[in-house]
Amino acid sequence: MAQVDRTISAVLYDIVGNVQEIVRSEVHLAKVELREEVKKSRSAAILLAMGVLLLSCGVLLILLAIVFALTAAMPGWAAALIVGVGVGAAAALCMVGGFTKLKKIRAVPKTAATMKENVQWAKQATK
Repeated sequence: MAQVDRTISAVLYDIVGNVQEIVRSEVHLAKVELREEVKKSRSAAILLAMGVLLLSCGVLLILLAIVFALTAAMPGWAAALIVGVGVGAAAALCMVGGFTKLKKIRAVPKTAATMKENVQWAKQATK
C-alpha cells in the first residue's frame, strides 16, 4: 500500500473546501424548501382572506335580516337570514381549511438541523 504524505495545511485546506461545498449545498436546499413553504402559505392566506370576506358578507346579511324583521315584519327577512347563515357557513369552512393548511407549514426548513450537524462536524474535524 502506497502512503501519500500530505502536509497538515493541505489536509486543512481540503477540509475547509469540503465544508464550504457542504454549506453551499445546504443553503441551496434550504432556499428550495422555503420556496415550497411560501407556496403553501400563499394558498392558505388566500383561503383565509376568502373566509374573512365571506364572513363579513354573512354578518352584513344577518344584520340586514334583523333590520327587515324589526321594521317590516314581512317574509323578506327570512330569506336574508337563510342567505346570511349560508354565507357564514361557507366562510367558516374556508377558514377551517386555511387554518388546517397553516398548521402543516414548517417554519424552519429540514436543512437547518443538518447545517448544525455540519458545523459541529467541522469543529470536531479542525480540532
